[in-house]
Amino acid sequence: MSTVLVTGATGFIGRRLVPALLDAGHDVRAMTRHPETYDGPGDPVGADVMDADSLVPALEGVDVAIYLVHSLDDPDFERKDAEAARNFSRAAAAAGLKQIVYMGGLGDEEHDLSAHLRSRREVEGLLGEDGVPVTVLRAAIVVGHGGISWEITRQLVKNLPAMVVPKWVGTRTQPIAIDDVVRYLAGVVDHPDALGRVFEIGGPDQLTYGDMLQGVALAMTGRKLPIVVLPLLTPGLSSRWLALVTDVDVTTGRNLIDSMSTEVLVRDTSIRDVVPGEPLSYDESVRRALEERASESQ
Repeated sequence: MSTVLVTGATGFIGRRLVPALLDAGHDVRAMTRHPETYDGPGDPVGADVMDADSLVPALEGVDVAIYLVHSLDDPDFERKDAEAARNFSRAAAAAGLKQIVYMGGLGDEEHDLSAHLRSRREVEGLLGEDGVPVTVLRAAIVVGHGGISWEITRQLVKNLPAMVVPKWVGTRTQPIAIDDVVRYLAGVVDHPDALGRVFEIGGPDQLTYGDMLQGVALAMTGRKLPIVVLPLLTPGLSSRWLALVTDVDVTTGRNLIDSMSTEVLVRDTSIRDVVPGEPLSYDESVRRALEERASESQ
């Protein structure tokens, strides 16, 4: 088994991944900027991807690093994420890591990618710039309690009796359950067939954003939601609308909305050869997300 460093260990994916890696028998370091307040499993280690010097002791003796860092809530996220990836690549190479695992974003490069998806692609390349093999898992919307995209969906359904929505509501995507994301991330760690490869991951359902909203509405209220499409609703107006009816800030909302006009579907299912198993359906992932939220609030 390996010594695995998880960046973003307190985040939406990281806090679920650390225990899964421990269950698989790995020694796990949970990287956070505030190790003194970390109360989760694994060994806390303090470091910041924007501070190159702090990464040196954090990566000493590590075999595999899982990179779950992005700055969507920052207007300058492209520059910051690129700088962070360069810092991490250099430090990982100096420490002699065998593998970096990165969560990227689905999207066909033949189409115009949003700034968010372009940045994810850039980070993929930068992480491997100094020679450490990178395994990339590209996903669309991850469905699970606490995820930003999921929270937008849930809060829209909860807060609005009806919706006037932009035309991106008709864009197709392929959501994936957080349980499957964790399973795939843990499964590619130190796997010889995963080194230096890009995998596309998704659930079994290809849905429009409108279909996703209606699926959540049925799960939460037992009925569908009246939806009216307004094609002239711009990304800027959409992000302000989201900030008004959800607790997602305008900057994060805008960066996510810009990606929603791009169809993001799984074209390559080779991940199943490396990490076998059937992914959960959208309905089941919604049920689990709502159930986890309900149990946490009790």
